Amino acid sequence: MLNDLISDGLTRIRNASMRKLDTTQLLYSKVVEATLAILAAKGYIESFNVVEDNNKKFINVVLKYDDRGRSVINELKRVSKPGRRVYQGKDDIKRFKNGYGTIIVSTSKGVLSNEDAHKAGVGGEILCTVW
Repeated sequence: MLNDLISDGLTRIRNASMRKLDTTQLLYSKVVEATLAILAAKGYIESFNVVEDNNKKFINVVLKYDDRGRSVINELKRVSKPGRRVYQGKDDIKRFKNGYGTIIVSTSKGVLSNEDAHKAGVGGEILCTVW
């Protein structure tokens, strides 16, 4: 049984982009789906869709590459882990990598990017960072 679906999904995306695959398949959870929605909105992945197969849900992710064939994602890192949760208040969530990167935060208002969490005035658990 898999304990951390978020880090499994991030690892699958990282491995697929290193192998220059077009798509990869992740296990489904609502948090993973919300995280992928932020990645798609920020332009780190092309798209994703939820597929149900024999009462199991999966998420197919279409990866994005630049004109040279390199992955758009330079680094995808899990911050808060099951053994060590990392929380930040609303004042600490501002910018990451001088605005080039994104912090994905699980807040009381849902899973948000660092910019949206700062605008909403909420803090929360830091799920991952991407740039």
